[in-house]
Amino acid sequence: MESTGLHKGRVVLVTGAAIGNGQAFAAEFAREGAQVVLADLIEATETRDRVLAHFGTLEPLLLQVDVTSEPATKEMAYIVKEKFGRIDILINNAGVYDEEPFDLLTLEAWKKVLDVNLTGLFLATKAVLPAMKQQQFGRIVNLSSDTIWLGTPYLVHYVTSKMGVVGFTRALATEVGKYGITVNAITLGLTATQRPPGTKLTQGNILSHLLPPQAIERAETPEDIARIV
Repeated sequence: MESTGLHKGRVVLVTGAAIGNGQAFAAEFAREGAQVVLADLIEATETRDRVLAHFGTLEPLLLQVDVTSEPATKEMAYIVKEKFGRIDILINNAGVYDEEPFDLLTLEAWKKVLDVNLTGLFLATKAVLPAMKQQQFGRIVNLSSDTIWLGTPYLVHYVTSKMGVVGFTRALATEVGKYGITVNAITLGLTATQRPPGTKLTQGNILSHLLPPQAIERAETPEDIARIV
């Protein structure tokens, strides 16, 4: 599909950009002319190569960032602002989940999922907001999940975190709209994509719960979602 140049001149920061949805989001923004920043705990070289191979004249900036670390997210925002002079769009895509019956769910696993999916979103957003306020423009897109509407079993920690994303989005949007900043969330279905390292998942169980109510019984692909973002 030919680029419309919709985001030409914009600086877009994508967390969790090394694989899966984040990779597709970065590629789509690059196709539309944006300067893309790829932030992930692992090095996003595959995403960089995909962007350059298919879309690119602008070299993506790669940053290895732990979004659960306040110093790391502050440094991330500082580097982007120093290099490009602005931060226009933040895609809070970084996230983790494991499938686990509640009886077996440990406090450690609970904290890990909430730390990445909620605290990470909070820290990344807090880090970029000063730049967005200064320029009186910003777009923040948070990734939630349609499991929050379905009561999906074996994902209590994940569903809780993703419902929190919706609350965060609604509350923050009312605070920062006056600065020309919008905050939105997308509730994704189960996406047919590469899983983060260490994910504990019996995908068949989730698919059997999620797919039958859908009009089209297939998992989403990252490319389905990228243009929505």
